[in-house]
Amino acid sequence: MRFVSFEFSGQRGLAVERAGQLRGLTAGNCDHTVDLGQLIAAGPEELLRVGRQLGDGPEFDPDAVIFLPPLVRPPKIICVGLNYADHTKESPYEQPDYPTLFARFTTTLVGHNQPIMRPLASTSLDFEGEMVVVIGRGGRHIPKSRAHDHVVGYSIFNEGSVREYQFKSPQWTVGKNFDSTGGFGPALVTADEVPAGGKGLRLETRLNGATVQSASTDDMLFDVATLIETISEAITLEPGDLIVSGTPAGIGWARNPRLLMKDGDRCEVSIEGLGKLVNPVRDEVRTEDIAGKAA
Repeated sequence: MRFVSFEFSGQRGLAVERAGQLRGLTAGNCDHTVDLGQLIAAGPEELLRVGRQLGDGPEFDPDAVIFLPPLVRPPKIICVGLNYADHTKESPYEQPDYPTLFARFTTTLVGHNQPIMRPLASTSLDFEGEMVVVIGRGGRHIPKSRAHDHVVGYSIFNEGSVREYQFKSPQWTVGKNFDSTGGFGPALVTADEVPAGGKGLRLETRLNGATVQSASTDDMLFDVATLIETISEAITLEPGDLIVSGTPAGIGWARNPRLLMKDGDRCEVSIEGLGKLVNPVRDEVRTEDIAGKAA
């Protein structure tokens, strides 16, 4: 199944997508939660039951809904850096023999067709197309041999990175966590519709129609099972956690001249079998300090 979180007429909704059509329910006309994270935590049988119910629901025009990130507030977002050798070669780093892990926060997430924001602080906003692994069954010390059993599905991510801030210190946290820089969606595709571990899928990023990244997920240095085993050695994985599995070569910062995202651009990330994530790029607009104004 392909689950899509959305908003329609001011109400949260959840749908299943089939051949470009959305069928689902909004919070006001169903007897279950429309929060995909809660359904994942309830277990695979409940997710399947609700998915079937959604498929019998009314049709929603994809052009009339606001796409939300499939999981709006995942418990954890764990990102993997330097997971494609060709990307490491274009970076200022040596290839590590252990996954380079860092965290993202939920305030960075934006859905399909929603704008990625170039922040006021910098013009160095870069694209990174990546495959997302969504944890369905949590655990600690998960062996590689059982790692795929803990995956509920896969999705697409555009990990917008503010390079100037990423390289201000050895820690990448700030440059990877500006608000509204992480495109996520459009759907969560359940693991039964994807090759085990998301292997062999073509990943491409296009900026204003031009292909800027193209690779196979087979090129990942640390595959999905290895990432789950490695992360769970230290951190308890929970239902709904995201693992953003790394980007291939072609980033704008490594080009000469540099190719960075700006207001008016359109960035697309497509992954074979998972769909296409589209995000326009907009400049952040300074808003008044509401609290200060009220004072």
